[in-house]
Amino acid sequence: MTHFKDTCYRMSGWLSGLCIVIITVLLLAQIVGRLFGFIVPSAEDFAGYALAASTFFGLAYTFHEGGHIRVTLLIQRLNQGPRKVQEAFVLTLGLILSAFVAYACCYMVYESYIYEEVSYGYIPVPLWIPQLSVALGAIALALAVLDAWLSAIRGQSPHYIRHEDELSLEE
Repeated sequence: MTHFKDTCYRMSGWLSGLCIVIITVLLLAQIVGRLFGFIVPSAEDFAGYALAASTFFGLAYTFHEGGHIRVTLLIQRLNQGPRKVQEAFVLTLGLILSAFVAYACCYMVYESYIYEEVSYGYIPVPLWIPQLSVALGAIALALAVLDAWLSAIRGQSPHYIRHEDELSLEE
């Protein structure tokens, strides 16, 4: 199961990077198009969709790898027992928040699909399509937080703490 979870997190990170490549290609096509007198229709819209997708796909991978900024000034001073309790409490809050965000994003996709909303650019795109990547990224983050929460509840160290400790040793 651990291999499957790691693969999902890694895939989420790869999708995030792919979206950044798409943004780069769109912007380069737009620049080259202006030099040769043609436009790339709705390039700004598609770049914006890719930016949102990149941001949300990157959340789970970054959380799993310990890349999110955490203020550990207080927690570093705690002994092992109180630190585990504090981690579990913070992860509980994070799980509630990330689950709510995932639900809200899924509901947004559902509403856009039901009401057949489309973008207002040159190319009308059904909005549920780019919103789906946001919802999938939010679900992946909620699952990553759930995974860390389950580790903390079991008394194990969440995966991101191991990465944080490795990073602090490098400095």
